[in-house]
Amino acid sequence: MRRSAIDLNCDLGEGAGTDGELMPLISSANVACGAHAGDEGTIRETIALALRGAVGVGAHPGYPDRENFGRVPMKMPRADLVAEIARQIRLVRETATAFGAPLRHVKAHGALYNEALRDEDIADAIASAIARETGGEKAPLVFAMPGSALEQRALALSLPVAREGFIDRAYEPDGALRSRKLPGALHVDPKVAVAQALSFVREGGVRTTDGTFLRLAVDTLCVHGDTPGAPAIATAVRQAFAEGGIAVTPVAWR
Repeated sequence: MRRSAIDLNCDLGEGAGTDGELMPLISSANVACGAHAGDEGTIRETIALALRGAVGVGAHPGYPDRENFGRVPMKMPRADLVAEIARQIRLVRETATAFGAPLRHVKAHGALYNEALRDEDIADAIASAIARETGGEKAPLVFAMPGSALEQRALALSLPVAREGFIDRAYEPDGALRSRKLPGALHVDPKVAVAQALSFVREGGVRTTDGTFLRLAVDTLCVHGDTPGAPAIATAVRQAFAEGGIAVTPVAWR
């Protein structure tokens, strides 16, 4: 189904050095929580920058593994993982609250996010941490891949979900993102990223690595802040959206 509006999100506060260029181009900011990247200072700076541009603030928790940028799975006891994710969310939420802003969404980072596509235990840990940390409040949106274990577990816990697609990553036929260890995993050519973004919005899905069409209805699209040329990609996507009459707005939040 063709969409007339879409959210555009980006992972920020990770030290890529392009946050200032990207922020005016997006509608939702995923703020690194100080575990895989960032610290309390960058959290404050990123949130302040987002609010100046009327960009929605979200937490971007990941495995506490700076050496691997949170992109390698870690074995953690469930209780420890839930507590760690909740701690990271709390840090961003409390900082946002100090600025007078709500925490609109939570998006897991790297390996944690990718595992939650199929791993029900990881998905449950993420959703449980969000529910625990935001209990009694207006729950933030959970950014999750369509049809993922995380989407299902979040809905089971009565958490609102925003289904996410990626414009700078290649998809495998099973719906997983192509491993960064493999060639062609990243779309660094703005034209390729624009074509994928328009495919999501106009066609309701994406072409996979074997050329088949994968139907994926999404509410938000992501460009990674550390993708080479991310500002150029986001600029090209915004231009294509404007020319196609597609608005970029934050995901509706109950």
